[in-house]
Amino acid sequence: MTAGETTAPAAMSATATGAELVSAAVTALFVPGDRPERFAKAAASGADVVIIDLEDAVAPADKPMALASTVDALARGGMRALVRVNPVGTASHDAEVSALLALTEWPHHGLLGIVLPKAERAAALNGLRVSLPADLALVPLVESALGLVHALDLAGVPGVTRLAFGAIDFSLDINADSADRFLDHARSGLVVASRAAGIAAPLDTPSTEIRDEGAVAASAKLARNFGFGGKLCIHPAQIGAVDAAFLPSDTEIEWAHGVVGAEGGATQVDGQMIDRPVTERAKRILEQARKEPSRG
Repeated sequence: MTAGETTAPAAMSATATGAELVSAAVTALFVPGDRPERFAKAAASGADVVIIDLEDAVAPADKPMALASTVDALARGGMRALVRVNPVGTASHDAEVSALLALTEWPHHGLLGIVLPKAERAAALNGLRVSLPADLALVPLVESALGLVHALDLAGVPGVTRLAFGAIDFSLDINADSADRFLDHARSGLVVASRAAGIAAPLDTPSTEIRDEGAVAASAKLARNFGFGGKLCIHPAQIGAVDAAFLPSDTEIEWAHGVVGAEGGATQVDGQMIDRPVTERAKRILEQARKEPSRG
């Protein structure tokens, strides 16, 4: 499997490693670590992976309780999830990482890996990656100008699964509006860095819209067109729209069939010049459609 390509998570074995599942995920749903009553709902939401959040979604005073609830849920083996810890250098980071690493000693633990927020330096990632079992995922969350400038270094750390983008914190860091149109450079930078490093295409920032399905779908389609491989979600209501946006549309599939059918013959299809890159894109669309059960 080349960088940027994925295998549909639904088709993967229940015994797939955390790194395999996270690399293939299109939807990744956050659930607050201090709300353990929501864990089962998140696991049943249809998201490809769940991220139990110990950072932004949890008040400082509640972080120890959130960590205990997370470890308890994953130790039982009833669910599998990534965990977003707090950033390197914060008061709770070391305790969280230590507890999660201890959890990996349990024979049937459900930890898929770690999401590291405010990722900026490859050295910090290297230290965490060395400690984490090789079959678990490590996802640096890029949320600052420094993180973006170092994106290729972050993506190039051996064992990093894929990057993810945190637009709200990034926009705050550079003092910009957080609307999609002002983030083109950052999005392109993360996609290019991931491709150059040979890892899976990154996960885009969550849409801040929850109930407006059209807005969620538009944001997800934008991410797909930039080259992202999936999107973070903050509510189960976003999952269906994100999944649909990352599938080839009927129009795209029809176009791809026409291009592949003309391969080796006509140099134009519907007024568009057909050369090898166009043909390869058409083949990729059809391959992605074949992997989706509903396409047959």
